[in-house]
Amino acid sequence: MSYEEMLKRGKKDLPDVVSKSERFETPRVKGHVEGNKTIIVNFFQMADTLNRKPEHLLKYLQRELATPGHFEDKRLVFGRKLGSTMINEKIAKYTHDFVLCEKCGKPDTQVINENGKLLKKCMACGQKTDIKTKI
Repeated sequence: MSYEEMLKRGKKDLPDVVSKSERFETPRVKGHVEGNKTIIVNFFQMADTLNRKPEHLLKYLQRELATPGHFEDKRLVFGRKLGSTMINEKIAKYTHDFVLCEKCGKPDTQVINENGKLLKKCMACGQKTDIKTKI
């Protein structure tokens, strides 16, 4: 059997779609509960993935979760016990409100202050969207 024949047979046996993966996935927290505190060990990596300042993300989470939090070494420490599901839901909401473009859905955005209003500007398609969520 020639190479071309084997190649045709191999291509014929392949499934139509091998796999579909998104370029961007919302990061998930990694951490643990220690006494009455919740410690997130990958917080800075999450902020980096979202392309946002850690302080901005922390301020949002503190407001949404109604708990104090501070940085300790390379970790984030919340002042009460929190489930990872609840934190992940808030990060998903933050990603929708502050990161993903409303028009094209890409994460290539920047938060800018224009005339006293916070806007999300997409670097991929140029769309500017008001950010309605307050921090």
